[in-house]
Amino acid sequence: MRANNRDATALWDMVQSIRNLQMFVRDLTLESYLESIVMQSAVERQFEILGEAARRISQEFQQTHTEIDWRGAIGLRNIIAHRYEQVEQETLWNIIHTVLPDLLNQLEVLLPPLPDL
Repeated sequence: MRANNRDATALWDMVQSIRNLQMFVRDLTLESYLESIVMQSAVERQFEILGEAARRISQEFQQTHTEIDWRGAIGLRNIIAHRYEQVEQETLWNIIHTVLPDLLNQLEVLLPPLPDL
């Protein structure tokens, strides 16, 4: 199934949020990340965007691409937004380094080509 315009926009938003997350922590150690409330806040915001974009993907598209953990991305966003006191920064750090590289690869394959200008 090809992505409709809404799905395509959400896919691009998901990819961009993952790229931002990777860029934010590229030169950090876990210790320096944990010492920076600014960086933690920036990371949490990108996870919120990632999850919200995943939520906007149509059910049909999600059901066609079950290899993607849509519910996981949406659920993490909900925890960050609504149960923020339960957020464990080490878990977010681990997700960035262990889960997001594969997710990025999965999403990039689904991106529609950019229109010719």
